[in-house]
Amino acid sequence: MSYHYLLDLAAILISTKILGLFTKKVAMPQVVGALLSGLILGPMGLNFLQETDFIIQVSEVGVIILMFSAGLESDVKELKKSGKASFLVACLGVIVPLAGGFALAHFYPIGTTDLLKNIFIGVILTATSVSITVETLKELGKLTSRSGNIILGAALIDDILGIIALTVIIGLSKGNVDILTVLLKIVGFFAISMVLGYFIHKYFDKWMRSASFDLRRFPLIAFAFCLFWSYVAEEVFGVADITGAFVAGLMIAKTYRCSYVTHRVETLGYLFFAPCFFASIGLKVILPEMGANIIIFSILLCIIAVLTKIVGCALGAKLCNLPNRTCLRVGVGMICRGEVALIVASKGLAAGLISETMFAPVIIMVIVTTIVTPILLKVVYKDGDNKTVEADDPLINRMEKCDIQA
Repeated sequence: MSYHYLLDLAAILISTKILGLFTKKVAMPQVVGALLSGLILGPMGLNFLQETDFIIQVSEVGVIILMFSAGLESDVKELKKSGKASFLVACLGVIVPLAGGFALAHFYPIGTTDLLKNIFIGVILTATSVSITVETLKELGKLTSRSGNIILGAALIDDILGIIALTVIIGLSKGNVDILTVLLKIVGFFAISMVLGYFIHKYFDKWMRSASFDLRRFPLIAFAFCLFWSYVAEEVFGVADITGAFVAGLMIAKTYRCSYVTHRVETLGYLFFAPCFFASIGLKVILPEMGANIIIFSILLCIIAVLTKIVGCALGAKLCNLPNRTCLRVGVGMICRGEVALIVASKGLAAGLISETMFAPVIIMVIVTTIVTPILLKVVYKDGDNKTVEADDPLINRMEKCDIQA
């Protein structure tokens, strides 16, 4: 048995800590430092770390904890208030990038005449990964702001639309797709979640109120339920596991002593799992030799990925008569593609909808949007948000301050 994974973990935890402190010193979100650690230590940099199965699995748990924590800190009532805005933001945040990606693939010299393959480039750009945004908003104390709630709601809807688009395009490439079954599964997941959530919230709240001491079992049970519901979402209903984790958090949110559960879950995540997730994104960058055409295509893909999300999502928010500043914040918050785009691209690669040559620009786009998003969020939130519930210490501070004793 090899114990090299222990050295890998030590390198990840130390590097994310050091680079996180550095980015904090230069007034950048500390998430950027964690992302840079993967780039520097991975195949694109020093080649000290490789993305092993162990790191992949730990990072997957990390993103689940991030989304579960976001659900625990969210207010269902506030999300409902943002329902209309979130829906419009998600719809236009899918349509505009889809059109932009298709146009680039169709008109660029290395593009293909295959309609489905060109559409698939657009499908890749529709996928939003909100986990980086969630962590940055926490760091800035803006997760429960009006724009923060709109982003969270839109990300849920965006995820559903992305799943439908991916399923349809892959089905068409194979010559068969049952769209009705996909839609029924998605509707079924949220319908069951609403019913189950009512009882989970009621009895968890009652259970917490009845406990006078030894609360350590409650975070454990809550996290176990999060893992279970994430599994059910992915394997039974075909909905992303991170969506299941967020919904699981919503079920328990605002219960009695929920802050205790949230604090312990964050301790678990930020001390170990979350740094591995952020670093793993950088470790994914293994780029083949690229010619001038591919490099130019990569640059254009990054530009279109950023602009189409900002324009589409900001336009959706503007249709709800929100202030221009809020619209811009929502648009910037939806830029990041992250692991969702990589998953979509991987499935397209397996289905023959994208070549290995075109996979490299997708990786570059994911890295660029992942790094750009927290930086731009810091800029657009610089003047503050009047409708914000200020909370949460920065990522690195939480790693230092979290009380690991019950």
